Amino acid sequence: MNYISTRGAGAGERHSFSDILLGGLAKDGGLYLPSSYPRVSAEELARWRALPYADLAFEILSKFSDDIPADDLRELTRRTYTAQTYCNVRDDEQAAQITPLKTLGIEDGAPLSLLELSNGPTLAFKDMAMQLLGNLFEYTLAKHGETLNILGATSGDTGSAAEYAMRGKQGIRVFMLSPHRKMSAFQTAQMYSLQDPNIFNIAVEGVFDDCQDIVKAVSNDHAFKAAQKIGTVNSINWARVVAQVVYYFKGYFAATKSNQERVSFTVPSGNFGNVCAGHIARMMGLPIERLVVATNENDVLDEFFRTGIYRVRKAAETYHTSSPSMDISKASNFERFVFDLLGRDPARVLQLFRDVEEKGGFDLAASGDFTRVKEFGFVSGSSTHASRVETIRDVFERYDTMIDTHTADGLKVAREHLQAGIPMIVLETAQPIKFGETIREALLREPERPAAFVGLEALPQRFDVLPADAERVKAYVAKRVAGSVAS
Repeated sequence: MNYISTRGAGAGERHSFSDILLGGLAKDGGLYLPSSYPRVSAEELARWRALPYADLAFEILSKFSDDIPADDLRELTRRTYTAQTYCNVRDDEQAAQITPLKTLGIEDGAPLSLLELSNGPTLAFKDMAMQLLGNLFEYTLAKHGETLNILGATSGDTGSAAEYAMRGKQGIRVFMLSPHRKMSAFQTAQMYSLQDPNIFNIAVEGVFDDCQDIVKAVSNDHAFKAAQKIGTVNSINWARVVAQVVYYFKGYFAATKSNQERVSFTVPSGNFGNVCAGHIARMMGLPIERLVVATNENDVLDEFFRTGIYRVRKAAETYHTSSPSMDISKASNFERFVFDLLGRDPARVLQLFRDVEEKGGFDLAASGDFTRVKEFGFVSGSSTHASRVETIRDVFERYDTMIDTHTADGLKVAREHLQAGIPMIVLETAQPIKFGETIREALLREPERPAAFVGLEALPQRFDVLPADAERVKAYVAKRVAGSVAS
């Protein structure tokens, strides 16, 4: 398995899974992808159907990480995906399934289900990949006697998932940027209440895209990145994306009885990493009919999949919504899909994403390339605060199931793309407690709270506020790395 950049630099060089594991962007600012996607045979698909989650993860990851010894990788996946780690389920019997499928009912002739991805330590789907990433990082660093300083950006869930996965890990520090006062109270408390000495929370005076731009700016400062040993856990990290591929296979097996059946997935999307994993699963041969991209009022991705125009929004045009983890106007993983859409032409990708930086976007409809979107099965839709509140209320009344705001966005859009006879699986994003204000508005009751999180918001919080300035963030990181080394 060899990895290449979407922008073409270093053509002819070889990069293994371990080579790119600890980094984020390629040196040319592109994103890493396999030189070709591994295909899954009918025999493999049949054999995988009966596997427990940890062993399915081993089978899929081994196709992308052939430089890690099989026994080591199997031990890592079995240590990661345990019923003890993914125990925040509403039904204890489901813990061993890791990602249980909850069937809601039949709508417009289509079975409609939720794939529960929020049973991990921070009650969000990000745990599914991040817990594995923590173990992979610690394994790789120990093997080479190295240390790593993780710089990440979060709109809510990525930060807490990363910090809970990395807290206490040897040789790792986490510096997490988040938009100051723009996360839910629960999300804020999850991150800022951590007191571990290797965790540093930075509240940036701006929006999530400012945080993300700072991370990219630091990643592109190759001298600083090397000197401070900077790595990333954001969704641009390839290991996170490939770890998410696993639950598409698991969801497919749970929703079907044979490998001749097809299913569709609806994915609440902001940074495009989660649905990009579905695209990769489809490219590997998983029988996916449609990939439905669901956005909130920040509808950059919906606009693209409807019109072929990718137009990023300025900070002032980015809405602060009741599904805040999707308040993103520049989808950092989108470049991977565009690379495939354009027949893996790195020169064109480079030019298009230069246009994003210089002109604010690009138009694929004008060039005729947009017609290929249908070949990849993508459709889309968007939601508003009123529609997500109505969806939360309807699903609770109709199916006695409480969902969070992002999952509500997904369900609302999924219902617009149902096809009779084809199961529709909506990827659950988080547990409702993380967005209590909107749940109370919709249902006039408190959201369900797992026992481990009682009193979370009352815990002491530790964080630093900085302006949206990459140089200030770099100085902050360098000072604390030096202080940690000195002590």
